[in-house]
Amino acid sequence: MEVNIIKTDLHCHSTMSDGVLEPEEVARRAHANGVNLWALTDHDIVDGIPVARAEAQSLGMRFIAGVEISVTWSGHTVHIVGLNVDDTHTGLVEGLRAVRSGRSERAREMGRRLDAMGVPGSYEGALRYVSNPALISRTHFARYLVDQGVCKSLQEVFSRYLGENCPAYVPMQWSSLEQAVGWIRAAGGRAVIAHPGRYNYSPMQFDVLFEQFRDLGGEGIEVITGSHTPDQYSVYADVARRYGFMASCGSDFHGPRESRIDLGQLPPLPADLTPVWHDWH
Repeated sequence: MEVNIIKTDLHCHSTMSDGVLEPEEVARRAHANGVNLWALTDHDIVDGIPVARAEAQSLGMRFIAGVEISVTWSGHTVHIVGLNVDDTHTGLVEGLRAVRSGRSERAREMGRRLDAMGVPGSYEGALRYVSNPALISRTHFARYLVDQGVCKSLQEVFSRYLGENCPAYVPMQWSSLEQAVGWIRAAGGRAVIAHPGRYNYSPMQFDVLFEQFRDLGGEGIEVITGSHTPDQYSVYADVARRYGFMASCGSDFHGPRESRIDLGQLPPLPADLTPVWHDWH
């Protein structure tokens, strides 16, 4: 019954990472869309949390401090969301700082590759879309390429240039799964695998990922998310049941023109799954 009463969105981004709205603007949009349990989960940084918390509380929304941590696992990037964390916890803050440290050189190399492919000035162009240079990402490059008319959509940019195995993609060694889950747990939070349907793993690799994550103390997966197709909702609901994971939901909102689903517009979780927020009082 609880999942139908509480309108929850526990995954979205602001200008502190690769979103297009300021943290307080994301809070206001979530509230306007009827969300009453909301988390800001910027990539590898918690600096937007204080402003987001203050705005959410002023609007009467319940706020959950969150973060989305970049992890390298079996040669690919996986994202682990930390929810209900202490955003001032030294171990978490320092760990995230270490994760961010390699982004600048990676971005310069992506710029060099795009230059060589006939897209000049892409690094400088991407910087125009960055509020926090320490968090420059592929999404900022993608926005530049779309606005320059090189591609028609962000998805086309990732398919042609910046997705894994594409010519301008630069691999990055992020944190380990053990580190990310450890930082979240040390900060009092709950670790959740973000949008598992996006990862290019074999069924056997997925089994190992889910088992390792659970053994490390990971507790949940995103089942209903803007990064899943409706068909994938039932697939990952079954995964949650099989491994005993709690279920999370979130739009993965980045901006009004970019996101497949707006804040607060997801269907409810299946009634038989345990929501990640079930014991947050």
